[in-house]
Parts: sequence; structure tokens; C-alpha cells
Amino acid sequence: MVRIIPMASSSSINLASLRQSSANVARLSAFPRLRPLFLSHRVSALFPAQLFGIRTYMKQRAEVNSFEASTAGNMACASTTISQESALEWVKRDKRRLLHVVYRVGDLEKTIKFYTECLGMKLLRRRDIPEERYTNAFLGFGPEDSHFVVELTYNYGVDKYDIGTGFGHFGIAVEDVSKTVDLIKAKGGKVIKEPGPVSDDNTVIAFIEDPDGYKFKLLERVLTPEPLCQVMLRVGDLGRSINFYEKAFGMELLRKQDNPENKCTVAMMGYGPEDKSTVLELTYNYGVHEYDKGNGYAQIAIGTDDVYRTAEAIKICGGKIIREPGPLPDINTKITACLDPDGWKTVFVDNIDFTTELE
Repeated sequence: MVRIIPMASSSSINLASLRQSSANVARLSAFPRLRPLFLSHRVSALFPAQLFGIRTYMKQRAEVNSFEASTAGNMACASTTISQESALEWVKRDKRRLLHVVYRVGDLEKTIKFYTECLGMKLLRRRDIPEERYTNAFLGFGPEDSHFVVELTYNYGVDKYDIGTGFGHFGIAVEDVSKTVDLIKAKGGKVIKEPGPVSDDNTVIAFIEDPDGYKFKLLERVLTPEPLCQVMLRVGDLGRSINFYEKAFGMELLRKQDNPENKCTVAMMGYGPEDKSTVLELTYNYGVHEYDKGNGYAQIAIGTDDVYRTAEAIKICGGKIIREPGPLPDINTKITACLDPDGWKTVFVDNIDFTTELE
């Protein structure tokens, strides 16, 4: 309710007259040279009662403006809420898939040899960018258009990287962990945990390191469609991370498990069942809220139908966009890049553009 104050003449003023008077004042303001003369001399000297009315009107108009601004603000908030709900619903419908994980290595040929001979991966493609002084190699257990793969980056002249404490491991499903470990030992690979069952479900696992020190967890899993099955990252607030990846990335919380004997809690996030697709394993270590990310691990890439809507949803959920959505120079593949609450980087890639890029 807007309270209208009577003018000096005791007659009431209605909203229509307010708007008419406002229009008159607006028209006067279009003549800046005349307005001071009119207000300071002719009105004040000849029509004091009318001047009082204008002052009263201006106070009334301020109240009306305040009411209209408040109403507009409420409508804007409602509109924003609807927009947020719409964006988050779209995220759930978006066709998303984990495409590849990117990290840096110091000896590309040595790493390719280890992955192909010891882990059973295939070299899918490589590209050299001499003007930017780096080479990429893509390796995996199947074609890129249907499998999650690794993208190795070799920067000219850099032979060592700091992996940090935040990155955990990659997971690879194999039919026989013990045989794989024996092969790795025969090839000179480093085994840091011998094969054995884990306490929760008796799955046989082992841990190894590649030539650069990246850890791989070997899981015994028969006939899995996605052998490169896990990327483990450590986070400082598991509840916050789960909420972010569910809403901003559209992932599903597949399972959550507390391990008090190891003083950690693990959450498996992904776009499909854990035994049939690649998942993101988020680990919270009791009492640890920050990690050193080093400079070895880079990012995960995820496919999306619309990088622009993806970026908006990420912003709504509190993520930080570090590359606004749009096409890359030369290849025209549309991407956007962001950081999660812990600073882990993810790049979203347009699905159609990615398919075209592979042709």
C-alpha cells in the first residue's frame, strides 16, 4: 500500500495525476537552461502554494518509485529463480560423457611404451604442435567416440613434474590383477601395493606407478566395457563437492563410503553404473581441507550438447568459469572451462564438434 500525503490545498492526489505531473517534470527536464529559471524565480516568487504542492508531490513520487522498484526487484528475483531451476533441469537432460583426462609427462615415448606393453592400452592418435612446443598422445582401451581415454602432454624440454598431494590415482579394470602385476614387474614397472582383496567387497586390487610417478589402481573386474574406470581426486569438503557435481555437472552419486580405519570418506560420482562406465572418485581425508595440486595433473574433459548453457549452470552453482564458452581458434571446437570448489579444472566440449574433430 502506497501512502499518499495531502497537498497544501487539502485536495487528494491520485496515481494518474502523479504520472501526469511526472511527465510534465520530465518534459521540463529536457530544457536544462529554462528549468532553473522556472523553479527558482517564477514558481517560488509567484506561486508559493503551488511550489509546496510540487515539493509534496516529489515526496509522494519518491514513495511510488520506491514501491515500484521493490515490486520490480521481487519480480526479478522470481525470474532468476525460475531461470536457475530451468538451467539445473537442463543439466540433468544434457547428454554428457567423460571424454578424457589430461596430464603432463616427462618422456612421452617411455610412457607410451609402458601404457601399451604393461597396461594394454592402444595409441589412438598423436599430434605435435611445434609452434607451441608440445605434443599430445591419446591412449585408451577403445575408440575415443565411445571410451574414456588419457591425453598425455609432453612439453618440449620439460622432463619432470610435481604431481602434488591432491591427485590420487587412475583406476584400470583388468581380468587378472596378479598376472598384470607380474607383467609390470617383468617390464621394470614399480608396484607399490601387492595384489589383495579390499575389506568392503573383496575385490582384488593392486597399486602401481607409471614412469612419471602417477599411481594406478588395478581392479579385478571381468569383461568390463570401460577398463579405464576411475579418476581419484582429493577434496576438502565432500558434501560441498557432491552437491556441486550433482547440480553443476549433472553427475549421480553412485555410492558413498566412510573408511574410519583409513581416516577418509569416498564418494563415487558419474554418468552411469560404476562397473560399466568411468567414475570420478572424490576422497575426503579427515581434517584435511586443502591440497597441493602440483603441476602434473591438468583436467578432465566432458562432452555436452551446449557449452553456453553448461557455463550458465556452472555459474549458478558457484563454479568459476575460467574460459568463457566459444570456439577454439583454428579447429572451431566449442568449449568452456571451469574450476570446482577445490580448484580442480574441467573442460566441457561440444559433442558434435568433438565427433567432427575425430573424423
